[in-house]
Order: sequence, then C-alpha cells, then structure tokens
Amino acid sequence: MVNLDELSKAIINGDSDVAFELTKKALDANILASEILHKGLIPGLREVGDLFEKGEYFLPELIVSGDAVAQALELLEPLLGKEDASHMGKYLIGTVQGDVHDLGKNIVIMMLRGNGWEVTDLGVDVSPEEFCAAIDKGNFQILGMSSLLTMTMPSAARTIELLKAAGLRNKVKVMVGGAPTTAEWAEKIGADAHAKDGPTAAKAAAALVGKS
Repeated sequence: MVNLDELSKAIINGDSDVAFELTKKALDANILASEILHKGLIPGLREVGDLFEKGEYFLPELIVSGDAVAQALELLEPLLGKEDASHMGKYLIGTVQGDVHDLGKNIVIMMLRGNGWEVTDLGVDVSPEEFCAAIDKGNFQILGMSSLLTMTMPSAARTIELLKAAGLRNKVKVMVGGAPTTAEWAEKIGADAHAKDGPTAAKAAAALVGKS
C-alpha cells in the first residue's frame, strides 16, 4: 500500500521525481485520484503554505513545491473528472492588460489546482473585455486578476466596472493580487478578496465559496 504521507513529504520537499513516482504507484495500487489529491497533495501543499507564511519557506521553495504538485497533477487531472470527484469549482485567472509578468500568477495556479480548483488561464496582458467575454461564456465561480506593475492596477478596476456594466458582476467573485496591490485597494475597487501570494490565494478562494 502506498503511504500518501510520503507523497505529502515529497511535495513539502519539492521533490518532483518522487512526487510523480509515488502518484503513479498510488494509481497503480487502485487508489482513487481524488483520494491521492485530498490525502497526499493538498496536505503537503497546505504545509508548504504554512511554512511560507511563517517565513521558513521563501519563493524558491514555493516554486519547487509547486512544480512537484504540477508533476503529480499531470497524472491525476485526466482521472479526476471521470471519477466526478468533488472539486472546489472553476477559477478564471489572468494578468491584467499592460502587464506581461506571469511568475506569481503561475504559482497561484499551481496552488489552486493542487487544492482542487479547475483553473482556466487567460495568460498575460488580458484586457477587461477579454475577462468579461470569458465570464459571460463560462461558468466560473471566481475571477482572479494579477498585477505586478503599479501602472497596470487601474486595469483591474476597469474590468470590475465593465463586469458591472455588462450585468455580470453578480455572476462571479473577484480576487486581485500582485506585488503592488493591497487589501485596502482591493476593497476600494470593489473586489471580493485580495491575495498576496499563492497560499493566501488558495485559502481566500476556498473562503469565497464557503469551503474554507
């Protein structure tokens, strides 16, 4: 029997190869993908988040642990839908117009996927119109917007205003984040939550849908 605690440790240690092999062995042992996710990956990822918040882990550790999760999810994601596992929901994310930074966004995506979210990534330099069109067409619970440059922060505000004008604001919760952003600014522009990093984003997202 595969010990899923060992998988959690591999995530905490950022060991992608071990995480991949243990996930494969667990699947070969007929352990459900949903069980591997909830008892192996998520506990490890939560511990990484806690260590990051305590200042014991830093950005490099966050990245390698995220990579380890990504390796394991390559094996799990095709199976999770077939099992009809309980997912957190659907999350739309992108870096706002005028900004082409994606490191922070990609870490958030890895954290969200590791915590059971189905994430659609619109990429970088996403206009308010593109965000709104995607919300209109899709059934997303949360929209996340990343801004790494102070001069691009107004684009997030414009996106929220456009959602309101299109009658879509009540359809989705809005989260914002990025180096220059603050909780006070998020509240000012009418966002539902602010996240300073990947672990915080995963917790805030769960809280927004009542699954914290």
